Amino acid sequence: MAQRAVSGRTMHDSIPAFDAPPRPPDGAPNVVLIVLDDLGFAQLGCFGSDIATPAIDALAAGGVRCNRFHVTSLCSPTRACLLTGRNHHAVGMGFLTDIPIGLPGYNARIPRSAATLPRLLRDSGYSTLAVGKWHLAPRWEQSASGPFDRWPLGLGFERYYGFLNGDTNQWTPELVRDNGFVEPPRTPAQGYHLSEDLADTAIRLIQDQQQATPSKPFFLYFAPGAMHAPHHAPRQWIDRYAGRFDDGWEAWRARAFARQLELGIAPSGTTLGPRPQWIPVWSDLPSDQRRLFARMMEAFAGFLSHTDAQIARLFDHLTTLGVADNTLVLLLSDNGASAEGGPIGSFNEHRFIHDQLDTLDDTLARIDDIGGFRAYNHYPWGWAWAGNAPLRLWKRYTWLGGVRTPLIARWPRRLPAAGAVRTQFCHAVDIMPTVLEAVGLSAPAVLDGISQQPLDGVSLLPMLTEPAAPEPRLTQYFEMLGSRAIYHLGWKATTDHVGPQLSVELERIPGSQDFDQDRWELFDLSADFAEAHDVAEQHPDRLRSMIELWWAEAGRNQVLPLMDSFLGRASALIPPPHGPRWRAELRPGGGAVSEDSIPPLMGGFRLQADVEIGARASGILCALGDWSNGWAFYLLEGKPVLTFNLLGTLFRFAGEQAINAGTHAIGAEYQWGASGRTISLVVDGAQVAHGPLRPRLPIRWQIGGAGLLIGHDRGFPVCDDYETPFAFSGSLRRLLIEVPALAPSDARLEIAEALHRE
Repeated sequence: MAQRAVSGRTMHDSIPAFDAPPRPPDGAPNVVLIVLDDLGFAQLGCFGSDIATPAIDALAAGGVRCNRFHVTSLCSPTRACLLTGRNHHAVGMGFLTDIPIGLPGYNARIPRSAATLPRLLRDSGYSTLAVGKWHLAPRWEQSASGPFDRWPLGLGFERYYGFLNGDTNQWTPELVRDNGFVEPPRTPAQGYHLSEDLADTAIRLIQDQQQATPSKPFFLYFAPGAMHAPHHAPRQWIDRYAGRFDDGWEAWRARAFARQLELGIAPSGTTLGPRPQWIPVWSDLPSDQRRLFARMMEAFAGFLSHTDAQIARLFDHLTTLGVADNTLVLLLSDNGASAEGGPIGSFNEHRFIHDQLDTLDDTLARIDDIGGFRAYNHYPWGWAWAGNAPLRLWKRYTWLGGVRTPLIARWPRRLPAAGAVRTQFCHAVDIMPTVLEAVGLSAPAVLDGISQQPLDGVSLLPMLTEPAAPEPRLTQYFEMLGSRAIYHLGWKATTDHVGPQLSVELERIPGSQDFDQDRWELFDLSADFAEAHDVAEQHPDRLRSMIELWWAEAGRNQVLPLMDSFLGRASALIPPPHGPRWRAELRPGGGAVSEDSIPPLMGGFRLQADVEIGARASGILCALGDWSNGWAFYLLEGKPVLTFNLLGTLFRFAGEQAINAGTHAIGAEYQWGASGRTISLVVDGAQVAHGPLRPRLPIRWQIGGAGLLIGHDRGFPVCDDYETPFAFSGSLRRLLIEVPALAPSDARLEIAEALHRE
């Protein structure tokens, strides 16, 4: 027992002692959890791909691959499962944090009754480090003022560097260090790429930790933005794949499947399903489309190989430090390959969240930009189908193509090192119990005075160490956007529900859009690895019991009510807890202001910049987003300009005369009424430009969470009128943004009177 401090009358009569710091059990391993994004079942070399992933393949050769590992089919929900050991709806993460809804299964708030893995490891004496994508803080909580309870440091990590949103521009990310926003250390022109920066930071954090406390183990959560769109990589990495995909997705899928059989990833007798009718025959496509679609896949492949090289650097550093042998490494993907590029791919993936398709002519004209600074690209869904071989469908669905992904485990001190394959069913909720058992800890029943939800997961260590170990779990439900499935005792039942998620899918992918009309199919996964043979008619009683079991699991895990529409979720979105903001008064000198912290602009707004300028002043008054989707209000040689870059299409409004030196009020107004949508520019109350703006402004400008910048821009510009930072050359005293329609009634009256006076 540790000596207790005793305070006497003098130091001579006292016994000094410190409370002993928490220590994990002797021999507890370091833990590195690598979470890749949107990576399909067949896209790693060790799972059948011909894309070069030597570092990950070496990890598999020195450890264990699991070919029946399952996730939730979407990123935030899977990450919640990984870090809590509970089912996603049970911890409020039934969907993405971007659309939190005030219902228990969908509020995007991990409760304190579900203590996270980093919290338990930190309390037990681990250093806890997170680097990369987070996507576990509700949309309203991602501003510079938090709250920070569900940022990484609020959920148990001691250090964090990465991005909070679901994706980000790999060249100009919106970065956070610990609890504050920071700028990237270099510009794209200086050679910056996010994956390299994340690897640099992970290496530095581990080195600092080991040099300061070498006897203390660490937990690293490493979650690069890869392989989520945009598929950005240095040009030389993309060009090394030139011509490699010219024979198309059917041929690539068949080759990958043949390698899976050879590697033992797919068991003998597995059926490779036919090409769905909504995916075109490669040879039937015009030659220019084949050239475009192959280039999009080259960009994906270059991005993956570039990411693998950064993982290699991380592994090399563990070896250099001498800690690799007692480090448990777990590598997985959060869902299957993504089809969010639609049938023809996308030059600008922002169009996906606005349910729009790119045009082939426009993308072909910009083929040389794919993967580079100007693009926000995503490949066509034919490559997602191929990348999930031999499975069915993709991300966002509960068919195996959405919910079965690679899992690789390596721990030289404990696990076999013969490149073994494990075939037992397992799930993302099993990762936390696995780590806890490896460390020698148990999940507490009560923490901080709060009773804890029981873990839904089960440790995989017995399965990883012994090939004949029984399956760790017998039952697992699945639900995402109304797509539903249930696994039980080797069988899986799956609905044909596709729902009105995206109009392009509704038009082309057969299936039910009505919960009452859904058809359940039944599969014997013990004999049907790829979910290819529906045996519902042969086993009606089993199917009926499986459906009943799904409803029971749904009730137990807060799955209800069912929701299958992006737009439906958006309509259920309640205002942020602090209420809608109708007016914002902003000044330069701070960081970016979160989109969700300024008034919503899509229904009409007024801007006013109070400035003092010299002759022919120039620079940004305010800007949000970039040339993929954004807008900027600025002076150019003294002339006021408001430019909207709506998903790559420019709309520019400018005054014809330069503003004289002096003090001025420079304004802009967006009106939306019966006569249409119009833009007006105003200087000191006088209109200097006016015109129509036909498209609607988007609900959200940037998937990656860019904020409004005052007095300068950063990253990529909104248009080629300027280069960032394009700092304002005058004095910007105040920027006012108002949405009159949201104003309280007395404020609306004052606004109307002011407009009448003008």
